[in-house]
Amino acid sequence: MSFFKITLLTLLLVSLSKIGLADSHDQQKNILDQAKEINEEINKKQSSTQANISSEIGENDEEPLPLNDPFAGDDGTASKIVSDVTVEKELVNLSKYKLVGVFNGAIKSFATFVDEGGEFITLEIEEELSNGLKLVDVNIKEAIFQKGENSFVSLNFKNQIRERDEF
Repeated sequence: MSFFKITLLTLLLVSLSKIGLADSHDQQKNILDQAKEINEEINKKQSSTQANISSEIGENDEEPLPLNDPFAGDDGTASKIVSDVTVEKELVNLSKYKLVGVFNGAIKSFATFVDEGGEFITLEIEEELSNGLKLVDVNIKEAIFQKGENSFVSLNFKNQIRERDEF
């Protein structure tokens, strides 16, 4: 008798589980159909909105792009061309540079400066920053330039410029 009960109970559970799976499959189909309908409605709304915008603006009435950069100001381009001739003609002002590093070695010493444009310039001892302004000494506090025969100028890391008679 217990064999019949177990068999009957097993058949009942199997049939109920198939009914449950069939319902969930139908729900998945309904969800997919609803998603497709919603997607079609959104596409219709987007196309009608795009058509409305196109009719308001007029697709053929586009403004031409400007030939120069409107953010560059009066200059035609944002960059400036500097030739060697213009550098030689004007004496570069030392206050335009900031001392950012010094390197002392047994044989050579260097100083690195940054200008207002953010470009780095590294000079070795006896090299000129500009015509008449020659780097003559560097130490851990400052860089010393020779301005004339007996005139010296020092630039420290705080961007303080001092004139000296000797170094």
